Amino acid sequence: MMQVKNATVIHDEICEPSPLNDTDLDVRNPYLLLTLNNTGPYQAFSDLQSYHPPTIQDGPFVWSPHTQGMMLSSYFWGYLIAMFPGSQMAEVISAKWVFFFAVALNIICTLATPISCYTHDSLVYLMRILEGIGGGVTFPTTHVLLAHWAPPIERSFIGSIAFSGTILGTVISNLLSGVIAIELGWEWVFYIMGILSTIWLILWVIFVTDKPRELKFIGKKELEMIETSLGESTTVRNRRKDKKKRKVPWLAIISSVPFWAILVAHTCSNWAFYMLLVNMPIFMKTVLKFNMSEVTLYSSIPYFTMWIFSIAVGQSLDTLRRKKIINTTWTRKIATLIASVPVAVCLVALSFVKCQKILAVILLTIALTAMGAMYSGFMTNHIDVANNYAGTLMGMTNTFGTVPGIVGPLFVGAMINVDPSMTSWKIIFYVTTAFLAVEILIYTWLGSGEEQRWNKKRPEQVDVPL
Repeated sequence: MMQVKNATVIHDEICEPSPLNDTDLDVRNPYLLLTLNNTGPYQAFSDLQSYHPPTIQDGPFVWSPHTQGMMLSSYFWGYLIAMFPGSQMAEVISAKWVFFFAVALNIICTLATPISCYTHDSLVYLMRILEGIGGGVTFPTTHVLLAHWAPPIERSFIGSIAFSGTILGTVISNLLSGVIAIELGWEWVFYIMGILSTIWLILWVIFVTDKPRELKFIGKKELEMIETSLGESTTVRNRRKDKKKRKVPWLAIISSVPFWAILVAHTCSNWAFYMLLVNMPIFMKTVLKFNMSEVTLYSSIPYFTMWIFSIAVGQSLDTLRRKKIINTTWTRKIATLIASVPVAVCLVALSFVKCQKILAVILLTIALTAMGAMYSGFMTNHIDVANNYAGTLMGMTNTFGTVPGIVGPLFVGAMINVDPSMTSWKIIFYVTTAFLAVEILIYTWLGSGEEQRWNKKRPEQVDVPL
């Protein structure tokens, strides 16, 4: 972890951090232990920077910065590897059971992490890679389940609840991890999270099914409403006997303009999201001069407001769609615009606030809160255009969308290591704004919420993709 020494304030409105040096690298990093306890990419990025309890002493392991970086990044090796094949298994076999084994793998690795840390670094790498494999299938399998369960008119709201849970879970687990580590010791962070996840997994087996008709607890009226709203296409195409004969229309997909609009939006939005996720605490500490308890508080608030806002946006847009004020296409475009335009404006404004702490925190909070609308935008759009291949599409776009999460921190790190001043942060903010501009232009121009023809027909019947 990098610890930046306090710099001299030049005057009341300008804060310039001092250059980083080798002595700022702390190889006995207790916070990395908390970071290793995660079941998703958001938490994998956020834990290290966002929670720094001042009462925790140096950890028991002497890990070099290179080793720490390897431990953090190894999660994404598995994440990228598993995403696409996981989406295929979810569609062909069972989304419920693919998700089950993914979480079970994470539970085993979480419980085994403490002993792995005491054994050898390479064993920790292995645990992280396996956790990444489990985490990589979660978004695609969620899309498959939503395609079977969420009525089209309620997809924005239901999708927002499902996906925004990753954000709320990150905030809660960050705060709990610190308390547990202080009171019981860092090992118990992994044990307690593993036990809680096991309880959740039991409930998953009892209450979750791949399709509404398979659930014993569902009412007749609700079942009829869901199946009727999804239409004949979903009911017929997803029968178990058709799964074995299923062929993905690859040519139609990669030739589909709406698909490329989703992919571009997903990738560009993730650049901005991961930039904020990883670097907001660093910016608060090194430029705004917040202490670690303040960083913990102010970097957690935006995720809570983002969670609330995402659900509110989903409900509002579904209401407008139900009243036929807007159609599905404009629902997705409006949500994506909300998740990008305010963010770009806030980042540009942030380049000029200098050391006005309150204003900077407000802008960062607005930016991250606004991004919650993405769950009602391009993130749900895969199901609209091709509900029969929603997992496949999500696996493809999320694979590309994860790349900014790997490349972005390297870019930011290279910038601030050379020059940690506000000049470097301006460049970082402007580059991120450029990505958002591409997202806004491409998705607004080419995005669509209409079901594509290649989703309705069998692959061999598709001649000209839309």
